[in-house]
Amino acid sequence: MTLAYVGIGSNLERPREQVLQAFEELGRIPATRLTRKSSLYRSAPMGNADQPDFVNAVAEIDTALSPTEILLQLKNIETRHGRIRSFPNAPRTLDLDLLLYEKEALASENLTLPHPRMHERAFVLKPLVEIAPDITVPGRKTAKELLKNCAKQDVQRIA
Repeated sequence: MTLAYVGIGSNLERPREQVLQAFEELGRIPATRLTRKSSLYRSAPMGNADQPDFVNAVAEIDTALSPTEILLQLKNIETRHGRIRSFPNAPRTLDLDLLLYEKEALASENLTLPHPRMHERAFVLKPLVEIAPDITVPGRKTAKELLKNCAKQDVQRIA
């Protein structure tokens, strides 16, 4: 079994409920167990600012699946939630990103690990630090140290 971390985000069609449902669905992936889940966080959109705020979270899973198999499962969950990829940084019902897969570094056409922009995003780092306070992003620093560089990004824990 391997520990992996999944970033979750939504800003369409009841975002809070989308994220909560995603936690449940992550726990139903074959050969995978949901082991931790962060609180929910609200953040402003990055890139295309003309859209609703996001609800974000991070899940820790313990899995026997490979990174590519996990990615396929995540894409299937997004599709079931009505995810449409109309343009980069578009509003979305559900976005699931494989952030980390143990300490593995990988670069392929379909998947890069660790997630290539996670170190720049407080909406990823804040919930990650909540559930894995001592985690290090391979090739970078600890998530806590990286979060300090994102201090100007407004990310708020929500009930």
